[in-house]
Amino acid sequence: MMRIDRSNAIPIDERDFEFVERKGRGHPDTLIDGAVEEISRSLCREYLDAFGSIRHHNVDKALITGGSTSVSFGGGRFDKPIFITLSGRATGSVGKRNVPVAQIAVDATRRHIRKSTRFLADGDYAVDSKISQGAASLTSLIKGMPRANDTSVSVGFAPMSRLERTVLETERQLNSPSFKARCPEVGEDIKIMGARSGDGIELTVAAAFVSRYVSSLSDYRDKKERLEENARKMASRLAGDDVSVSVNSADKGKDIYLTLTGLSCEMGDDGSVGRGNRVNGLITPTRLMSLEATAGKNPVNHVGKIYSVLAFRIAQDVVGLGAEGCDAYLQSRIGDRIDKPSFSAADIIWDKEKIKRDAPRIRRIFDEHLDAIPELTMEFVKGKVKVF
Repeated sequence: MMRIDRSNAIPIDERDFEFVERKGRGHPDTLIDGAVEEISRSLCREYLDAFGSIRHHNVDKALITGGSTSVSFGGGRFDKPIFITLSGRATGSVGKRNVPVAQIAVDATRRHIRKSTRFLADGDYAVDSKISQGAASLTSLIKGMPRANDTSVSVGFAPMSRLERTVLETERQLNSPSFKARCPEVGEDIKIMGARSGDGIELTVAAAFVSRYVSSLSDYRDKKERLEENARKMASRLAGDDVSVSVNSADKGKDIYLTLTGLSCEMGDDGSVGRGNRVNGLITPTRLMSLEATAGKNPVNHVGKIYSVLAFRIAQDVVGLGAEGCDAYLQSRIGDRIDKPSFSAADIIWDKEKIKRDAPRIRRIFDEHLDAIPELTMEFVKGKVKVF
């Protein structure tokens, strides 16, 4: 079943208000999303090398338990390490061939942490894998033609609003290698909340400062002011001059956001898969959102993962036809072919006659993306698709 409808919604940039959030690459929710996605990619490569096909796995249940540190200007120490617990299901053997799932998972987690942070040493955190063998009833679904492993619905939208682009790109710039080279005191744990009322945008930035680069309270305040100005300039280039920025607004007196590693998880902040950014890199409560946790799920037949990405791609392609906006929906039914959704829909902000004229092209957009699911699977395996 498929519907192509004209939406009565007001384009997002024309609405009275909007909220957008992004958790940066060092936020504990983003760190654990990245770790389990790295595990999934590593398992896929191992399965392909060993068996010629990707075997069943979903490793999307994982938790970062925050540690404890003593921090002072110029340095500090760990009092209790961060603990990372990995869970889920994965094929551990086929016939007489065993797959070292636990070792692959631990190695992939450490690889991701090293890639995503600058100052977290291997001894500052422990990793424990409790990933177990997948159920045979689910494993069977992944054989032959991929069939949906679940009944669920995913939604994607396009285009991004002015606020969405601003929040996304400002965090990326603040966590870029070039910015870190200029301002090494700014850690990787950056969260930005954006609020728009009318044309005015207000960004609230939480950024962990790295103690080795901060010599005193006055030095912290100077560097926080510099970060605030840099963030304002970045946001203004994207959104115009009506932008205000507040950094670490919870600071009071000597109680400041100073860390040893630039990460809040060193000081008790926990992280869990699926609590952070959606597949477009944002949390958008004034938009339609899928609540599916996509990171760590298998890229062959997990519809929550695959359809979440496809819905955004389909919406973007519909907007490419000239539409002002599009919400795309894909609903699966467990056991059905993954390229044949039970229900799909496009809700489009556009002239009714143009929608009618381009309906065949819109249907073709859906069909082409669904037909290309095997290619999308390999994009996931190669790390070419961002899911957080």
